[in-house]
Amino acid sequence: MSKPEASTPRERYRAQVREEIKKHAWEQIATAGASALSLNAIAKRIGMSGPALYRYFAGRDELITELIRDAYRSLADTFRARAEAGAGLDGLAHALRAWALDDPQRYFLVYGTPVPGYHAPEDTTRITSEIMAVLLDACAAEQPPAAPPSPLETHLAGHRDWAGQHPAPPSALRRALAFWTRLHGVLSLELAGHFTGMGFDPARLYTAEAEAVAGH
Repeated sequence: MSKPEASTPRERYRAQVREEIKKHAWEQIATAGASALSLNAIAKRIGMSGPALYRYFAGRDELITELIRDAYRSLADTFRARAEAGAGLDGLAHALRAWALDDPQRYFLVYGTPVPGYHAPEDTTRITSEIMAVLLDACAAEQPPAAPPSPLETHLAGHRDWAGQHPAPPSALRRALAFWTRLHGVLSLELAGHFTGMGFDPARLYTAEAEAVAGH
């Protein structure tokens, strides 16, 4: 989903400055982490006074919110595009890995350690629901042969708030959770460097986990 274009020169200039501020914020996060994000430091980098910068972002939390919103929106758009192109669980799995490797700091901002003292607004939850809806669609479309429900599936039948109003059956819910937890687990360890020196290719481990979840 593309962002609406600014309609006046003033709006276009404001949008340009906000994008520049976010660019420097990402650079600062890559160097020192999100918890050390400083609007005053960014202002100095772009030759702007602190008070002037606060005309574009009211504070650190608003800037972090914008970065988180952009990150989730990027993944939601990536998933939707792949699904519309016919990708199933395998395709979504590899889209997730490519998205994470393309910008590890973006990945860790939304799937790493929460920023101390920060609480994401509800509109970001709506975007994450879009991501999960695409995943649940894929899981429901690739259902394995019918089998007696597992204990987890029985539990999920009555505990499905995280799936919103999606009509996926409990077996698809279980598959979506397995996809999300197992693949994020491998990605988080890989991006944090925990596989360094272990002598195997993390891409092969990730592919094996993706295939296991997809039932191949």
